Amino acid sequence: MSDMQGKVILITGATNGIGRAAALDLARRGATVAVAGRSQQRLDDTLAMIRAEGGSETVSGLLADLSTQADVRRLADGFRSKHDRLDMLLNNAGASFRERADTADGLERSFAVNHMAYYLLTRLLLDMLQASAPARIVNVSSEAHRQLKTFDFDNLDGRKRWTMFGFSAYSQSKLANILFTRELARRLDGTGVTVNAMHPGAVNTGLFQNIEGIGGRVIGALAPIFMKTPEQGADTLVWLATADEMAGRSGGYYDRRRLREPSAAAQDDAAAQRLWSLSAELCGLGVE
Repeated sequence: MSDMQGKVILITGATNGIGRAAALDLARRGATVAVAGRSQQRLDDTLAMIRAEGGSETVSGLLADLSTQADVRRLADGFRSKHDRLDMLLNNAGASFRERADTADGLERSFAVNHMAYYLLTRLLLDMLQASAPARIVNVSSEAHRQLKTFDFDNLDGRKRWTMFGFSAYSQSKLANILFTRELARRLDGTGVTVNAMHPGAVNTGLFQNIEGIGGRVIGALAPIFMKTPEQGADTLVWLATADEMAGRSGGYYDRRRLREPSAAAQDDAAAQRLWSLSAELCGLGVE
């Protein structure tokens, strides 16, 4: 087990599933862990669990609804107010929605939570990561990205096409995670900050808790039988954050600790650069 003493780590979506499991694992290794979640009760429960089971008091909570850019900015500011360095940023928060709806910023919810929150939070904390280098960023993606042959810039809001349970929107957001990772790795080359994406596998978490009706009930009933535990799903996430052999390795997509080639759409550099520029415009940041 790698010693993480002195390391400061921020994990989003850390009050449930693989984020919670990863937070406990990293706290046990001695890291100072900041966990972000959108429910105060779940944050309190997670902090109590980590302190009890992880034997660590160097854990803190940050409340944020990552579907809104204002809350993402408050999260970044809240983290800065408590810490003077950031060694690892684990962008883990994710959601899938059966019904199409817009956020307060006018963005489709899956795109907002699963991609824009990653992009904006990373950009807001990038100077801290660079100042703390060597530092690492890990973006949780999914094999669902392979469902699309191309990134559909003309259907970001899901109004032209919305498939059953919102899986097309979810798949597009996961494709965005890899394109973002690819472009960010290019931009960070030589800075001492690395970024990689990963697939956690089919994990029994709260990811699909927003799927109402019979579909959600079926998934909930089958999840314990066919899906990984959160601890199993968190394994590659923690490994990417801590493994000595990952030092200096950037821009990859990993599954079960192995480097995998993502889909052709996820290797489209022109799409990656276009998505970067569009994301900057959508949250009011310069492209740089």
